Amino acid sequence: MGSVDESKIGLLVAEENRNEEIGPSTSVLKQQTGGWKASSLILFTELCQCIAIFGITKNLVVYLKTELLEDNVSAATNASIYMGSYFLAPLIGAYVSDAYWGNYSTIMGFCIINFTGMVILTLLTSLSSLKQSPFFNFLGLYMISLGSGSTQPCLSAFGADQFDTIDRKAKASFFSWYYLSIKIGLVFSSTVIIWIQDNYGWTIGFSIPTLLSGIAFMCLKAGSRYYRYCKPSGSPFTRLCQVVVAASRKYTLDFPEDDSLLYHTKRESAIVQENGSSEHTPEFSFLDKAAIITSSDFSCSGALNPWRLCTVMQVEELKSILRLLPIWATFILFTSVSSQESSVFVEQGMVMDRHFGSLNIPAASLSSFNVIAVVVFAPIYDKIIVPVACRITKTEGGLCHLQRAGIGLLFSMLAMLSAAIVEMKRLQIARDEGLMHQNVAVPMTIFWQIPQYVLVGVGEVFNQIGMLDFFYDQAPDSMRSLCLALALLTVSLGNYVTSFILTVVNRVTGWIPENLNEGHLDRFFFLFAGLSLFNLVVFVYCASRYRYKKK
Repeated sequence: MGSVDESKIGLLVAEENRNEEIGPSTSVLKQQTGGWKASSLILFTELCQCIAIFGITKNLVVYLKTELLEDNVSAATNASIYMGSYFLAPLIGAYVSDAYWGNYSTIMGFCIINFTGMVILTLLTSLSSLKQSPFFNFLGLYMISLGSGSTQPCLSAFGADQFDTIDRKAKASFFSWYYLSIKIGLVFSSTVIIWIQDNYGWTIGFSIPTLLSGIAFMCLKAGSRYYRYCKPSGSPFTRLCQVVVAASRKYTLDFPEDDSLLYHTKRESAIVQENGSSEHTPEFSFLDKAAIITSSDFSCSGALNPWRLCTVMQVEELKSILRLLPIWATFILFTSVSSQESSVFVEQGMVMDRHFGSLNIPAASLSSFNVIAVVVFAPIYDKIIVPVACRITKTEGGLCHLQRAGIGLLFSMLAMLSAAIVEMKRLQIARDEGLMHQNVAVPMTIFWQIPQYVLVGVGEVFNQIGMLDFFYDQAPDSMRSLCLALALLTVSLGNYVTSFILTVVNRVTGWIPENLNEGHLDRFFFLFAGLSLFNLVVFVYCASRYRYKKK
């Protein structure tokens, strides 16, 4: 192994001390900014954004079928791809915010893109010459997807920035209100906005989300003097890539006999000494080579090259992410099940009796029962299930993160079984009534869909919140934003999985024709139930082998 002369070690220590003195700073005095006055504006912005985006997405499959004249599979596939892109965009927003613009500028920039996309989509509904143009329709839709999706991780982080680091109670309260604003927006969109679209047309139905998107932008802008602004601290993606590159460059080197000879900063050494244990772990040992110190790690001027030498803590950050990935991968199929609320579940509801008295219920509005299930069951879990579980398991919290997430996976399987049973009954009625070869709704009330929506909602309380707690608890302190983006990425990938399975299954089996009364949508649901069971088995295996990090 190469050696480092004393002058370069001195430069390394000096650079380390200088870096430790430089930290994020706020642009204005804390006494005059932040707090609930600033965060309330951010919460209202999020509420308007949620009503706007869900007002587009929740009825998208109906819009694609009625306005662009797409068939069932194409509409469901395009809706799933769109939603996948929406939840992929947070990675873009998080990267731009952390590395370049900061939260506020990133939100404002992508809000403009979102608003422009909504204006395009709204104008198309009133222009007969371009109304059925796939290019302009999808241009507007994907501008909305990019703009709105990219703001999501930035809005939540920007809201938390308005409170002091030590004010943990206020931050926890903010996140509770933030989550509630999302659910309120979802309920309003799934009922009022969708009802307006179905009864008064797409022009008015899209104008309201567009107006709310503009209000969100102006609201956030109006509070600019009340906010606390943090400078970008650099992208975690860069830190992770530096470890891979540095380890690859040193793949021929031998490990030192003493782990203490690996590169630690003074701050890391102090943390290790305080905790009484080493942060170094044996897994993925190849990556440890990134922390081996050699003379080639420095430039001619003696400056440290971060692409040749990384700290042990930096290496362990990458290891932590890698250990999370197998668990993370099993959450993708759950979000794939959830994504069907906006696609296949809606198509199933469109061929059922949607009348309730004199009202004609939009098929997409049934997703409001999912939201209601979350809002109702979340406090039941905290106030009843957790105390009972604590008494049984004799542990704080009752259920660990992975146990909670696993129960959610079980509920996703039950939801698909419920959907399959409902579809079997619907097809039986279609045969009995002689409607198999007619593309019409069968005399079976749409309210039979409620159990499958509720089961998915209960599953979200277990799986999605458990997943967020798990990633937050097990992620490196400096990469919790990245893990939040990874959590949102499961939603994106879940939509793409739905799209892929829909396309492949229909081409191979023909289970989902244009006339669902002639198809076998029940078999598609049973297939997903089987995949969910297999996914649950894989999750249990991965969870049993996972080692929680030391506290």
